[in-house]
Amino acid sequence: MIYVDADACPVKAEVERVATRHKLTVAMVSNGGIRPSPNPIIETVIVPDGPDEADMWIAERAGKGDIVVTGDIPLAARAVDGGALVVKPNGEALTAANVKQALATRDLMTDLRAADPFRQGGGRPFSKADRSRFLDTLERLVRQVAR
Repeated sequence: MIYVDADACPVKAEVERVATRHKLTVAMVSNGGIRPSPNPIIETVIVPDGPDEADMWIAERAGKGDIVVTGDIPLAARAVDGGALVVKPNGEALTAANVKQALATRDLMTDLRAADPFRQGGGRPFSKADRSRFLDTLERLVRQVAR
């Protein structure tokens, strides 16, 4: 099973393509606003409005043998703790070896932004290289789960 934190996810089409090739079920989870796929292996899950509702839905279900696609570091940490494999839309895999560091960095940056209202966040824009790296990582994780 592949769970996608679908709100603002730039790689939904890539997930669908890989899942279709490997005949995997996908849950596209969001608060709404995404167009359901006609593909029968893609389940569109609409959760209630509210902070982190999609994250909680995914974290409660994802476990060993599942893949989670998210850029949300707290969700990634919960999914890894539950035994799932996690990949960010930029292709970075989050594992037990690196997710705690990613969570600590995220928390530090949140604190720095809160302390300095003039510090503007925002990273680099999503690129073709990110999309390609994502496809490579997702393919590798799907094969890893299949073994």
